[in-house]
Amino acid sequence: MKFQFIDVAKESFPVTRLCQFLEVSQSGSFAWRSRPARPRQREDLVLLAHIRSAFARSHETYGTPRITCELQDEGVTVGRRRTARLMRENGLKARQKRRFKRTTESHHVFPIAPNRPEQDVAADRPNQKWAADISYLWTKEGWLYMAVNLDLFAQRWSAGR
Repeated sequence: MKFQFIDVAKESFPVTRLCQFLEVSQSGSFAWRSRPARPRQREDLVLLAHIRSAFARSHETYGTPRITCELQDEGVTVGRRRTARLMRENGLKARQKRRFKRTTESHHVFPIAPNRPEQDVAADRPNQKWAADISYLWTKEGWLYMAVNLDLFAQRWSAGR
């Protein structure tokens, strides 16, 4: 872990100073760079390719349990925790589908106002006839309810609260 940090930070700081600060030898740092990957690391790279493939096929919606099942169905021997670690280390996070939220309840016992599309909406003076509507808007902070009132004479709208 220390050698990996030195390898990343060597562009900004001298290797000698980094090795002194982390209390490791400079020769150890250079040896680490030329050392071949361990078998477990090589297996992780192969497994990561399988994970990325399964993740892409799921349109980035499968999490650790489903990816693990997919890989096991393909004949790849892997555990859920190893899959979770590799996904976490490589920033593979499942996107969750939003649940549909019904905002209108049409099946109730209350009277329903008649729909009168052909009625006279012309007004002779201000504040004589008004129209109103309410909408539900999903935002990052939750549902917002927007009410609009329209004076049919001036045809100007005002937002209610």
